[in-house]
Parts: sequence; structure tokens; C-alpha cells
Amino acid sequence: MTAHEHSINMVRSAAVAAADKLAENLVALDVSERLGVTDAFLIASASNERQVNSIVDGIEDALDEEFGIRPVRREGRGAGRWVLLDYSDVVIHVQHNEDRVFYAIERLYGDSPVIDLPTTGEPATEMPADFGSGLPE
Repeated sequence: MTAHEHSINMVRSAAVAAADKLAENLVALDVSERLGVTDAFLIASASNERQVNSIVDGIEDALDEEFGIRPVRREGRGAGRWVLLDYSDVVIHVQHNEDRVFYAIERLYGDSPVIDLPTTGEPATEMPADFGSGLPE
């Protein structure tokens, strides 16, 4: 089983919106084989809380405009360190750079297929080198 085409299109649209708001290290994973509750993850990061919230706003606006959908659930918006947008078929994680390194979601789902994103030019094939041990320095 692989992610549905609709989910992949949502992830790609969200990635474009995130990139427009200067999101960093965009990675999309097809987690449909590992998780029965969602098809794909999009993971993005930013250097400060204000930027995290700006990226989240851009993603929400883009998916509402293009697909007419709002997240089923949103967590972490107030703190702006790690915001989770749950669209059922797609879960989007926007994290502060420090939290992304610490929690290293990519390590948990590292064996999941990578979804090519139009914003990166090249599909991500491995975790960025700065993810080290997953612990802050």
C-alpha cells in the first residue's frame, strides 16, 4: 500500500506553501505502510517561533484555498515550537530547528519512502547531516 494520490498532492501543496514562508529542511514521507491512520508526513522547520507560526498559517491558507479543507486537529500553535496539523490523511509537523534536532522524527520513520517535493528540486534521499544523534549540543 502506498499513499493515495490526493494525499501526495496535499503534501506537495503544503510544501510549496511552507517554502513560500521560508521553511527549512522540508521532508515528506509516505508512512502509509507503517501507520494505519495517515498516509503521509510533511516535516518542516524554522529558526524561530514567529516563523513557525507563519509557516503554519501559510500551509493552512493554501490547503483551504486549494482543497477546501481545514485541519481536523491543531496542536502546539500557542508555543510556536512544534505545531502539528492533522488533516487525517496527511499530518504536518512544523518545528523550531532546535526541537527538530532533538525529536528527530525522521529517525523514527527513516525507512519510509520519501515523497518528492517540487520545492526541493531533488527528492530528499537521506536525513540532513545536522541531525546527528538527535540530541542538542
